[in-house]
Amino acid sequence: MIYSHEVEQMCPVTKGAYHGPAPIPEEGKWVQAKEIKDISGLTHGVGWCAPQQGACKLTLNVKDGIIEEALVETLGCTGMTHSAAMASEILPGKTLLEALNTDLVCDAINTAMRELFLQIVYGRTQTAFSEGGLPIGASLEDLGKNLRSQVGTMFGTKAKGARYLEMTEGYVTRLALNENNEIVGYEFVNLGKLIDALKKDPELKGSEAIAKARGHYGQFDGAAKYIDPRHE
Repeated sequence: MIYSHEVEQMCPVTKGAYHGPAPIPEEGKWVQAKEIKDISGLTHGVGWCAPQQGACKLTLNVKDGIIEEALVETLGCTGMTHSAAMASEILPGKTLLEALNTDLVCDAINTAMRELFLQIVYGRTQTAFSEGGLPIGASLEDLGKNLRSQVGTMFGTKAKGARYLEMTEGYVTRLALNENNEIVGYEFVNLGKLIDALKKDPELKGSEAIAKARGHYGQFDGAAKYIDPRHE
């Protein structure tokens, strides 16, 4: 250790009582975190790139400072999907500190990692007061039965109004309008169910598979008018 001349000339003053860092809540326990291995918890966070053309939702499950599980969901940028594929391989097995200082290929994912790091080391995780935390694989519950991200895609203009394109139920195929041309319902195809039906029976016709995966919401039956939101 190198000390400046000014410090070398100082007389020593004894440090008073040391109580350590303030404890933070982790998986149902209060922990004085002094090292990365003292950190555990599951949490979510969102990141964005500099031009803000895409975003990433990152979910990490950390046990004893090591990332045991990572769910990477991206939106709005084609390149981010490939970056997410790489990040899903890179993150598990790394310590939190390693992950914070790793190039996760895409700035939106890097930013999400930064935001999660802050939540986790300050004890603001989703499992702060959950005894034992959550098992590895818990993040998949956010995706639902078909293991697909919850995506909503809507478009609207002053001149032509709103278009629902995708809901959490699935790909929107038709909008139902009333006599005033107001949206009162929509029809959708659940893509998870559609693919499952085709996997079970490869000989199934496309129209039959779609019928099995189709549903509707709102005052769809008996509407005054139906439109295709992508072409009408």
